[in-house]
Amino acid sequence: MAIDFTLAPEHEEIRKRVRAFIQGTVAPAMEDLEEGDRDAYLRTIFHLRSLARAEGLWLPHMPKEWGGMGLGHVELAMVQSEAAKTRIGPWVLNCQAPDEGNMHTLLHWANDEQKEKYLRPLLEGTKMSCFAMTEPEVAGSDPTLIRTTAVRDGDEWVINGHKWFISNARRANFAILIARTEQDVPEGSRGANTAFLVDLPDPGWNDVREVETMHGSTGHSEIVIEDLRLPVSQILGGRGNGHRLGQYRLGPARLAHCMRWISQAETALDMMVGRALTRYSHGSLLAEKQGIQWLIADSAMELYQCKLMVLHAASKIDKGGDFRTEVSMAKHFVANSLNRIIDRAIQVHGALGYSTDTPLANMFQHARWARFADGADEIHQMRIAERTIAAYQATGSTASATGDLPL
Repeated sequence: MAIDFTLAPEHEEIRKRVRAFIQGTVAPAMEDLEEGDRDAYLRTIFHLRSLARAEGLWLPHMPKEWGGMGLGHVELAMVQSEAAKTRIGPWVLNCQAPDEGNMHTLLHWANDEQKEKYLRPLLEGTKMSCFAMTEPEVAGSDPTLIRTTAVRDGDEWVINGHKWFISNARRANFAILIARTEQDVPEGSRGANTAFLVDLPDPGWNDVREVETMHGSTGHSEIVIEDLRLPVSQILGGRGNGHRLGQYRLGPARLAHCMRWISQAETALDMMVGRALTRYSHGSLLAEKQGIQWLIADSAMELYQCKLMVLHAASKIDKGGDFRTEVSMAKHFVANSLNRIIDRAIQVHGALGYSTDTPLANMFQHARWARFADGADEIHQMRIAERTIAAYQATGSTASATGDLPL
């Protein structure tokens, strides 16, 4: 059995082109922007997007027949990790959350008319979207508990409910909204919810506020839905399939987050080592002190594990296998490693790392979100344990629950 971690020559060429574009074009363009100049920021984004399209670096995650690069998830991992070396890199290549996950969802669940109306503008970069599932009254990690209701009234559905932490809602031209349509199905059933496409703005969609977080107000909205009326044609993926659609969307989306987090972790490790090699204290460089070496070593080992887990999970997705356990493991491990590696980098930088003179403080604020976004740590641990126990009960071995690898 051959296990080869090298990229095919054509994919290595793509990786190098993405790296050159991000480092040589995107990063310098952002350095010239003044803080708070929104108009200049948008002009720069649009200009960079036009350059990305001209370079053939547009939509790396989408099929070629839809204008994308046609990359599999393994190849996408190297593109996402290179793009995330700058904060806006994924936006420039049009592979940013939540639009990226919504593109996948529409590609596989929308009918032809819906694809033309909603998917194509997303791919062209002329519209933006959001995914409205999480609610304040129930655990966001258990969508079977959703209380937002959709009631049939003739040829329309009337929707009422409450959503929050809906990323991108204030900028979105449409939403994928998850609501409970099957009122007679017991609570906890996976067949009770349906996905709807909502054109925004809509009088029944009320944006209450942008929720303030540890890293400021960055587009996570609280929404109250009151008597929002939608025709039957706005159902996405069929009645009662909302849970399946949501889980289908979240698997690859979780791994895409991991790809971007690996880039941030690598940046933090680079900064940690760079600081250790230039900071002199108590008779030697920090890099020569065993305590600092342990921080570097632990971070390097964790980053190595992160990369292997993401690549293996991506390969399972590409092969059409059951990737749920591997993605859960990767999502949990990478999110926690990201937090630990950035924290160590801050420690090595001392007070400088705690200040905003380096990007580490901002990176750490964003990283804390990773441990509950797209499923809290504890939920992933619960699912991993369930599948490990089930594997043992079925076969007398846990091997299939630990990657099903040939060793």
